Amino acid sequence: MIRPILIHPDPRLKKLCEPVAEITPELRQLAADMLETMYDAPGVGLAAPQVGVLKRLIVMDCIKDGPAQPMALFNPVVTWASEDLSTYEEGCLSIPEQYADVNRPAEVIVRWTDVDGATQERQFSGLWSTCVQHEIDHLDGKLFIDYLGPLKRQMITRKMTKLKRERARE
Repeated sequence: MIRPILIHPDPRLKKLCEPVAEITPELRQLAADMLETMYDAPGVGLAAPQVGVLKRLIVMDCIKDGPAQPMALFNPVVTWASEDLSTYEEGCLSIPEQYADVNRPAEVIVRWTDVDGATQERQFSGLWSTCVQHEIDHLDGKLFIDYLGPLKRQMITRKMTKLKRERARE
């Protein structure tokens, strides 16, 4: 089921998310719904708070051409980050049509629980690294625009407020 994506500014996007205590059938369904929503948007990552659920769950698939590699990560934690940085022009499904360069560690190691309840750990680089860090930020109430200067952040927030008003009228 495709779920509606919250648009910034929404107070739920700034909240710290609760850890997932156990992987239930409902949470597996949420992960499946989030993947369907992400692909439909289209995007490469989506965090549970973006669909109004304040749980530590992200989904992602950074393969644009070729077979899909969908991932659902419960309680993801960065356990190591490289000193080398990379800059990507980031966007966000909760901040449509707005993009900005963000510097993040070029590589990270992340540990998480998968949909079967097993602990996983993987090193990510390139777009995967940027995406996993961006989505984990959502779980901590942080948006990519929080890395920008105050003027640029305010300008984007005003555009999103206007967009939400326009959509409410439709």
